[in-house]
Amino acid sequence: MSDAYKAAWQASIDDPQGFWLEAAKAVDWAEAPASGWSDTDGWFPGGQLNTCHNAVDRHVAAGRGDAAALIYDSPVTGTIQTYTYAELLDEVGRTAAMLASVGVTKGDRVVIYMPMIPPTVFAMLACARLGAIHSVVFGGFAPLELAKRIDDAAPKVLITASCGIEGKRTIPYKPMVDEALKLAKHTVDHVVLFQREQVKADLTAPRDLDWMALREETAHKPAPACVPVASNDPLYILYTSGTTGTPKGVVRDNGGHATALTWSMANIYGIGAGDVFWAASDVGWVVGHSYIVYAPLLVGATTVLFEGKPVGTPDPGTFWRTIDRHGVKAFFTAPTAIRAVRKEDPDATFLTEIGTGPCQTIFLAGERADPDTIAWLEEKSGLPVIDHWWQTELGWPAIATCVALGDLRRKRGSAGFPVPGYAFAILGDDGKPVPDGESGSVAIKAPLPPGAFRTLWNNPQGYAKNFEGFPGYYETGDAGHFDADGFLNIMGRTDDIINVAGHRLSTGQMEQIVAQEDGVAECAVIGADDAIKGMIPVAFVVARAGAEADEALVKRVVTAVREELGPVAALKTVYAVPQLPKTRSGKILRNLLRKIVNGDKYDTPATIEDPSVPATLHSIVHG
Repeated sequence: MSDAYKAAWQASIDDPQGFWLEAAKAVDWAEAPASGWSDTDGWFPGGQLNTCHNAVDRHVAAGRGDAAALIYDSPVTGTIQTYTYAELLDEVGRTAAMLASVGVTKGDRVVIYMPMIPPTVFAMLACARLGAIHSVVFGGFAPLELAKRIDDAAPKVLITASCGIEGKRTIPYKPMVDEALKLAKHTVDHVVLFQREQVKADLTAPRDLDWMALREETAHKPAPACVPVASNDPLYILYTSGTTGTPKGVVRDNGGHATALTWSMANIYGIGAGDVFWAASDVGWVVGHSYIVYAPLLVGATTVLFEGKPVGTPDPGTFWRTIDRHGVKAFFTAPTAIRAVRKEDPDATFLTEIGTGPCQTIFLAGERADPDTIAWLEEKSGLPVIDHWWQTELGWPAIATCVALGDLRRKRGSAGFPVPGYAFAILGDDGKPVPDGESGSVAIKAPLPPGAFRTLWNNPQGYAKNFEGFPGYYETGDAGHFDADGFLNIMGRTDDIINVAGHRLSTGQMEQIVAQEDGVAECAVIGADDAIKGMIPVAFVVARAGAEADEALVKRVVTAVREELGPVAALKTVYAVPQLPKTRSGKILRNLLRKIVNGDKYDTPATIEDPSVPATLHSIVHG
């Protein structure tokens, strides 16, 4: 164990106020906080700051205006463009002037429905500059889902673009925005639209305003100054899917967010001023908020904004090409992206030819990384691959191997160790800790550290519910266990624990076994209803390129699970399928698979990447 990691974690638990007040010194405060934590005001009460100032202005003021801040790399349009910190400051200032001209002020909400282009980043930072609250909605989300978010956030302005580009498909955004605004009860004052050359959108006067025209109209106005806000004032609202179909608006504060992200870059990722960091995600998700936009800029690093896919834009070498081209020091992506690359290029021919340049570490998050995928990536890249875990609600990693603190321990299948600031417990149904090696509910001692959510927008009761299941703890909704070496293993959601004839089994553990079987590119195991046993496991497997999706593969999968877990596992049903249903962020929609297998009525989720997949799977399962 690294002494630095051990000391940091212990200090954060023994004296959280002192630990985080020290960390907060890396942030520029307009008014220094009076203390670390308050039960009523959260982290850093009395503190005032501006997140845009910390991410942009202060670096220019420190003489680093010529340093690269943002690299836009878009294989789908053939564009590569770099913005220095000085250029970023100018773009953000102009965007803030545009928003101010249409009445956006401190506390107003602005919905941003945009693709992965630089104006999206400008808009987010411009809102932060004005003290406004942005709510980024993944570009291409269905109109009804966008309308729900508009009604809940009640934005003054909606910012959009004429289109997004998903692989080889161009998706017009304006028709979806128009439909969402018809469905929504709330009326926005204005829609500000950035026209892309791929699609020209029609504007509805006087509501709709052209981005470039508005920029020209406000060019003579000075860029608005950064507005100081309280530490616990909201920076943004980010909606996640709720179990009831109503989206949950996770609220992120300013002071805790800036402090936690700044600390994480230095101590987890090993990134500082001048380093290049790339999170291959989307700004519509929490990874994009935290590690494309805010965290790299807060520490004066260079961030990569990538508009493309892991395969098909143009090939499975695009990740390695981008890393090498821009000198990426640390790379962050989702396990499903690596599985997609491996499926298309199982021998890593592109990776071998291109290499990974100066990259030192690859980080994975977003879903559990199966050991086989990690082993393949480590072997082919020669780099340490760090699986780590967190949630939208938390905003930054809670379980990781803190390589920047000198901790190099890792175990395939585990997300690592509790990050400083997080005190984990594995609890049984009775709320008491279970022995190491035994699965239970993963909980975190309250209060949560800086950067975690403090409420849900318009839903304080929903927020409080997260702490009611186990008093004194935040219930993550995940199941997991500590092993004998202290590694924390997240095995999936608590509803992925299935009860087969009285035996509690983890479908995540079964997935781990199935994924290691030769010829399997990716897989999902779910619990299906059974009249005799209550539940039984059912597996879906996608064959790797060049492998046969035949009966022999199915038999090997069944045998592998039986040999490792014994007959109690009862895995007898395996479907070889062309692809799995996933969200655009790469998460497998296991609940949808469960409904398909059970023959239940299902709706195709708005977040799904390929809407044709559920019907294909239904026909495979039910004929």
